[in-house]
Amino acid sequence: MMKKRMSILMLPWLAHGHISPFLELSERLSERDITIYFCSTAVNLDTIRDRLNKHCSSSRILPVELHLPATSPELPTHLHTTKHLPPRLMSTLKEAFDLSSQAFSDILFLLRPDLVIYDFLQPWAPAVAHSHGIHAVVFLCMGAAMCAFSFTSLMNNLTPIGAEFPYPEIYLHSHEVSGFAQMLEKTTNGIKEKDRFWWCHERSDGVVLIKSFREIEAKYMDYLTSMAGKKLVPVGSLVEEEESENGKKDDDPRRCEIIDWLDSKREKSTVFVSFGSEYFLSEEEISEIADGLEQSDVNFLWVIRLLLREGREEPPLEEALPKGFLERVGERGFVASGWAPQTEILRHRSTGGFMSHCGWSSVMEAMNFGVPIIAMPMHLDQPINARLVVEGLGVGVEVKREGVEGRIRGEEVARAVRDAVVEESGERVRRRVKTLRDVMVMRRERGQEDEEIDEAVDHLLGVCGKMNSASGVGDEEDARQLLVPN
Repeated sequence: MMKKRMSILMLPWLAHGHISPFLELSERLSERDITIYFCSTAVNLDTIRDRLNKHCSSSRILPVELHLPATSPELPTHLHTTKHLPPRLMSTLKEAFDLSSQAFSDILFLLRPDLVIYDFLQPWAPAVAHSHGIHAVVFLCMGAAMCAFSFTSLMNNLTPIGAEFPYPEIYLHSHEVSGFAQMLEKTTNGIKEKDRFWWCHERSDGVVLIKSFREIEAKYMDYLTSMAGKKLVPVGSLVEEEESENGKKDDDPRRCEIIDWLDSKREKSTVFVSFGSEYFLSEEEISEIADGLEQSDVNFLWVIRLLLREGREEPPLEEALPKGFLERVGERGFVASGWAPQTEILRHRSTGGFMSHCGWSSVMEAMNFGVPIIAMPMHLDQPINARLVVEGLGVGVEVKREGVEGRIRGEEVARAVRDAVVEESGERVRRRVKTLRDVMVMRRERGQEDEEIDEAVDHLLGVCGKMNSASGVGDEEDARQLLVPN
C-alpha cells in the first residue's frame, strides 16, 4: 500500500499557556511533513488565526472547532477560554470541556487521525481515541521538576507533600502546602485533579512528551521516567520567537506605545511585571506590588489583568491602582491592561528583570532572552517552578512572603527588584541567566532543538506503527466540513 502523510490531532486545554506550546509543537511537527489538526473552541482558534493561516495554504495545520455543550447561561461562547474567565467559572468551563467528549468522538470518527496528542487535564481524550482505534500521547507543557514532585507526592498519598522527593532544592514553603494539596484534591465532574493527572499519564501510549530540555532538567526527567515507567521525551523550550494575538501587527498602537517607551530607557534598567493570562491580582496584592515598585526606584513596565465588566470592557486602570500611584512614579513606570507583546518585551535591550508568576512558558522565555526572574509564584505549578528558577538553576530572586498566609509586602518586592536588576548581590544571578541564554542559543545553532523534535517524531511513529492509506480521513466530504475556513 502507498504510504501517506502522517496526521496528528492536537487537543490542548482551553488556556493560552497551553494553546501556545501546543501550537509551537504543531508548527515544528508540520515542518516534518505531518498534517496537524488543531482542535479547540472557536474563541481560541480566533486568537491564533493569523498563525494558523500561515500554514493553511499548504494544508499543514488545519483548525478544527470543538463545540462545548451549553451547560450554563453564565458560560457563553466567548468564555469558552480561560482568557477573561472569572475565577468562579473555572469549574464550569472544565465541566463543559469534559462534556465535549461526544463532539470530540465525532471529530475523530470523521478525521481519523493517526494520533491524538492531548493535554494533562482531559483523561477522556485518550479513552475516546482508543475507542476509535487511534493511539494517543500526552504532552506535558510543564516542567519535569513539577511533574516528578507531583508524582512523588501522589505515590505517597500527599502525606507529607514532597517528603520523599530526592532533590532538596525542590520544595514548598509552609504557606504553599495547603494550596498545593487543595489543587490536587479539587474535584470537577466527580474527578479529582490528581486522578486526571494520573490517568492522563497512564493512558498515554508508550511515551510522554514534555516541554523542556535536558540541560536544565535531566535529573528530574530521568527520575520521573524511572518512577512512572514511561519514557519522557523532551521537545525543547518551544519559545515563540514572534508573537501575535487577535491579529495584532507591528503597527498596533499598544505595541508601538510600549516599545517606544522601552526604547527611551537605559539598557537593562527596566523590570517587566506580568502574572500571566489567568491570574487576577487581589486589591491587596496590587497595592503591595505597586508600593514595592515605587520604593524600588527602578523603571518598570507592568501589565495587569483586570476582570471584564458586564459590557465586556475593562475598567479604567486608575480604579485598580493605588490613588496617585501613576502620578508619583511618572515616566519611570508604564502600566497597561490586557495584551502586551511579552517576547518582544523580554528581548528588548532595556529589559533587565522579569517579575513573574513563574508559569512554565514565561520561565522558558525569560531564560531564552537572558532576563533574571523575580519570582512571585501564585498557585498551581508556579511554586515548584520558582524553586527550580531560584534554588535549582540560580537564574532568579524570589519575593519572600510573610506569615502563614504568605502575604506580599511592598518592601520585600522592592528588595527583590533591586537585587535582581541593580544591586551587586544579584550579579551572580545576572551572570547565570546570561550563561543559560548562551546555552539555549547554542542548542539552536547546533541543531539540538531540531534533533529533539526528530527524536520525538521517531517515537510517535513507533507508537503508531506503519502508516498506510488504510488509515486517515473516513468520509472526506464530511471531514472537510469540520475544518474552520480561513
